[in-house]
Amino acid sequence: MSFHQFLLILRARYIAALAVLFVTVAAVTGYSLWLPKQYSASTAIVLDVKSVDPVTGTSSQSMAGAGYMATQLDIINSDRTARAVVKNLKLEGSSSVQEMWLDATKGRGQLIDWLSSLLQKNLDVKPSRESSVININYTATDPAFAATVANAFAQAYIDVNLDLRLAPARQYAAFFEEQTKTARLQVEQAQKALSDYQQKNGIVSADDRLDYETAKLNDTSSQLTGVQAQTTDSQSKRQSSKADTIAEVMQNPLVNGLKTDIARLEARLVESSGNLGKNHPQTLRSQSELATLKSQLEQETAKVTSSIETTYQVGKQREQQLSNALSTQKGRVLMLNKQRDELIVLRRELDSAQRLFDSMSARASQSNVESKTDQTNIAVLNPAIAPTKASSPRVFLNVLVSVFIGTLLGIGLALALELRRRRVRSDEDLLDALGIPMLGQISSANRVMKPSRLGARA
Repeated sequence: MSFHQFLLILRARYIAALAVLFVTVAAVTGYSLWLPKQYSASTAIVLDVKSVDPVTGTSSQSMAGAGYMATQLDIINSDRTARAVVKNLKLEGSSSVQEMWLDATKGRGQLIDWLSSLLQKNLDVKPSRESSVININYTATDPAFAATVANAFAQAYIDVNLDLRLAPARQYAAFFEEQTKTARLQVEQAQKALSDYQQKNGIVSADDRLDYETAKLNDTSSQLTGVQAQTTDSQSKRQSSKADTIAEVMQNPLVNGLKTDIARLEARLVESSGNLGKNHPQTLRSQSELATLKSQLEQETAKVTSSIETTYQVGKQREQQLSNALSTQKGRVLMLNKQRDELIVLRRELDSAQRLFDSMSARASQSNVESKTDQTNIAVLNPAIAPTKASSPRVFLNVLVSVFIGTLLGIGLALALELRRRRVRSDEDLLDALGIPMLGQISSANRVMKPSRLGARA
C-alpha cells in the first residue's frame, strides 16, 4: 500500500476516524474530569555521608559506598517505616479507618499491616542525582493529609534509621556489661587469693624478706667456712707429734721464759760441774732447780696443747651448729623463693584480670554511650507543606494524549474497515486487483481522457 492509497482510504473513511477520535477524546476528558483531584506533597531530606561519630570520633567509610543510597531508599519504602508512620499518626484509633478496614478485608489480618500497605501505594521516593538528597513524595486527595504523611515518613525514616544503628550498640552494651561483671568477679577472686596467700604465709614484703634471709644465709655460710678453717688448723696441731713445735707453744711467753731460764741454768750447771764437781752442793742445787724448771715447762706445754684440744672440740661443735643453721637457712630461702614464685603467679593473674576488667569496663562505657545517643546523619532539608494545586488528574495532558491515541485508533479503524471490504479507489488499486496494465482512466465527465502512467509505459 502506497502513501497515495493510504490518503485515499483516510479520505473515504474520515467520518469513522473522526468519530473514534471524538469518542476517545470525550471519554478521556470525561474520565479525567470525573477522577478526584490528587495532591502530592514532597519532603526533602539530606544525608551526611561523611559524618563523624560523636562518640568514637571516627567516620564510617561504608556510607560512601554505591549501595548506601539504595539501602536508604529501601528503608524508607519498608514495612517497618510504614508501620512507624501509622503509629506516629495514630491512624489505628480512627473509627472510620477501622470501618474501611472491615469493609476491605472482612476483619482478616492486622489493621496496621493493611494501613501500612495502603500508605506505601501512594508513596514515591526518589533520590536526587549526584547528591545526598532524597525526596519523599506522597499523594492523597487531601492536601493537608498528603503533607502530614510525607513529613511523617521522613520522621519515621529518621527514627527507624537511628534505631537500626543503635540496635547493635545496645546489644554490645548488654554483652560488655555482662563481661564486665564477669571480669570484676575474676579480679575479686584473684585479689582474694593473693591476700589469703599472704596472710597464710605471713608475707608482708616478699622481696625484702627474701633479701634478708639470703644475706643471713651468706653470713652463716661465711661463718661456717671460717670455723671449718679453724677446726682444720686445730686438728692438724693436735695431731702433731712434737708439742714444742706448735706455734702456740713457741709463742707462749711463759714457755719461752722457762726455756731461757733452763738454758741459763744448764750453762751454769755445766760450769759448776766442771769447777766444783758433780757432788758439790751448788751443783746439786742447780740440778734440782733445773729439774723444777723442766717440770714447769712440761706443765705449761701440756696446758697449751690442752687448750688446742679444747679449741678443736669447741670448733667441731660450732661447725656442727653452723652446718645445721646453714641447712635450716637454705630450706628457709628455698621456701621463700617458692613463695615468691607463687606470689608472682598470683600477682600476674591479678594484673591480667585487672587489665581485662579495665578493657571491658572501657568498652562497656563506650557501648553504653553509643546506645543512648540520639544523633543521626539525617536531617530534614525541606519539610512538606500542603500543596495548593492538584498533581492529578492532568486534564490538558490527558486530552493531548487522548488526541494522539484517538488519532491512531481512528486510522487503525479506517484501515481495518478498508481491508475488510476492499474497494477500488485509484488506478493502483485496479492494477493490484487485476494484475493487467491499464490503458487509461476517466477521472470525470468534464475532463478529457488522458493516457495513464502505466499505459504510457506499455
